[in-house]
Parts: sequence; C-alpha cells; structure tokens
Amino acid sequence: MNLNNTSSGVRELNSDEIPGEKSDMNLLKWLEGWYKSNCDGYWEHSYGVKIETLDNPGWGVRIKLVDTELEGKCFETLKIERTDDNWVYCKVKDNVFQGAGGPENLEEILKIFKAWTSN
Repeated sequence: MNLNNTSSGVRELNSDEIPGEKSDMNLLKWLEGWYKSNCDGYWEHSYGVKIETLDNPGWGVRIKLVDTELEGKCFETLKIERTDDNWVYCKVKDNVFQGAGGPENLEEILKIFKAWTSN
C-alpha cells in the first residue's frame, strides 16, 4: 500500500490495496470479539459501535473509543476517492472513530479500523 502525505495533513492511498481479512465474515467475527472484549458491564451502556446508512448513498461507522485500549491513540485522517460511489473517509475525533464510504465500502471501513487497532 502506498501512502502519500498531502499538504493538508490528509493521507491518500494510491492503490486499492487495504490490509485485512479477505473474508467479510472473519471481519465481522473480529469486530464482534473487539466489542465483546470492551464490554465490562458499564462501557456497553454508554459507548459502542454504530453502523448506519447514509443518504448520499453510503455507509457510516462510529466507534466510541473511550475506556478502550484505543482511547487517545493517534489516527491520521484517511481519504480515498476513486469514484462518486467508491470512496472512504476515516478520522478519529473526540475519541470516536468515524468512517464513511460509498454503498460498497462498508467492509473497507471496517478493515481500516481493524488495521489501525493492530498498529
């Protein structure tokens, strides 16, 4: 994967290669495990994972990082624009991982989150 830093501080990918599992079911199992590992009787009542559809159309993912091992971890904003329907934008703001993407980019957003958790 080739990453280029831009003057705006947003990194852009030059290729379609995204690290992570090839199987979306393995990715969902991983996300379930990450969520479960953070459930402690309190965290899940105030924080968690939200996946929703966007009206442009696309997907939105919000993962609250407070009281997880990722709280305060640096994430460099990621912007990928391939076509009007094939794009991804991910950032962390206020200890929330925020990912958005085109109608077929949900798996890619989750792969980006997974890759970041293991760095």
